[in-house]
Amino acid sequence: MNYLIRNAVGIHNDSHPGATDIRIRNGRIAELGWQLTPSAADPETLVDASGCVVWPGLVNTHHHLAQSIMKGVPEGLNQNLGDWLGSVPYRFWPKVTPELMYHAARLGFYELIRSGTTTCADHHYLYHATTSPELEAAVWQAAEELGIRLVLCRGSATETGSHEGMIEHRIEPETIDQIIDRLDATRKQHHQDGPDAMKKLVVAPTSLIHSSSPEGLKAQAAWAREHGLKMHSHLLEVDFDEIQAREKYGQSAIDYAESCGWLGDDVWYAHLVHSDAHAIERLAATGTGIAHCPTSNCRLGSGIAPVIEMQKAGVPISLAVDGSASAESGSMLQELNLAWLIHRAVHGPEATTLEQVLDWGSRDGAQLLGLSDTGSLAIGKAADLVLYDIDQPRFAGVHSPLMAPLMCGEPVQVRDSFVQGRRLVADGRVAGLDEAELTAKVQQSVAQLLADA
Repeated sequence: MNYLIRNAVGIHNDSHPGATDIRIRNGRIAELGWQLTPSAADPETLVDASGCVVWPGLVNTHHHLAQSIMKGVPEGLNQNLGDWLGSVPYRFWPKVTPELMYHAARLGFYELIRSGTTTCADHHYLYHATTSPELEAAVWQAAEELGIRLVLCRGSATETGSHEGMIEHRIEPETIDQIIDRLDATRKQHHQDGPDAMKKLVVAPTSLIHSSSPEGLKAQAAWAREHGLKMHSHLLEVDFDEIQAREKYGQSAIDYAESCGWLGDDVWYAHLVHSDAHAIERLAATGTGIAHCPTSNCRLGSGIAPVIEMQKAGVPISLAVDGSASAESGSMLQELNLAWLIHRAVHGPEATTLEQVLDWGSRDGAQLLGLSDTGSLAIGKAADLVLYDIDQPRFAGVHSPLMAPLMCGEPVQVRDSFVQGRRLVADGRVAGLDEAELTAKVQQSVAQLLADA
């Protein structure tokens, strides 16, 4: 279906400043301008964007969708990362069935979509020796039904290592042969090449330091590069990563990662909070990127990633919500707002600009994921975009309307959004989703988790 979006308050783009209209044809942006008229040759659905600002769809580069049904678990509310892992995600991990995973994924996608997100990279790590393939299939199914782009970062562990949560809950890791075989099955069934793919697979061991072996990491890196897949993991979220790397391998965490083939422009890491000058230099020199998760890092008391220093050094920056068990909002707009603010608190008011942060959350995230035909609004690009309704009292006094959603933060109202020209949200409602039914299913899922725990 083709669309003509007209009368926007503003459109965030570089080539047509002040544009108010967008024409979408065959899933791509065909025209940007002013007072565009409907095409007589090709029927178009008119979308009135009066009172709205139009942005590129936001790109979330690190999530744990399974955690959408693990929010605010009392035992983990005031714990640091290490203790929290045992009290929350690892406690419930063996109890997550494909049905629960499906409802958790739908909730996670819903929260992302209603905050303006069009692409999600999910670090799905619920794999162990006897994992059912239906658990992963539930994530792909939920994404396809709702129409969001999904980059599935396939987690893994080859040893329990120093992850106390895995030891405590007797989670038996996979062998490296199981991991590669299962990765290959997913690649053949789902992975799409290209800069506007709707489905991508990423090789993503859950932790380089705590639950992987050097041999396993090298094997996964070699397999990923053989098949042209990107690579992702957690690193330096807390200083325990650095301590363990030096004790186990006699190297800094960043040097250990490099020795295993885990730095490069096809790699990005979540968190990197405890990156020192040497780590930043190696990240920049190799083109390795970061998924900056400010809300989760605040929530767990992990610290603030040095992304200002990273950006100055040339490290690719993107933004992410992390799992909703440690960032209960599940909103990408929350991450943009906090990223804009938190670095100013440390470095002063010139540390971040609104435009820079929006680029981190859209264009730069898309580039990092290999989705270069998305993430910005330009003629020829895939039509991934969001209309925020700012014709509301809380935005009425804003003098810079185009950036009002980022400055003012949640709550926001997404009036419409599109992925590859397909309408995800129409007049404020997420297509193909009944909110009352979703709420009931998630509540039932939480009750089942608690009953089985």
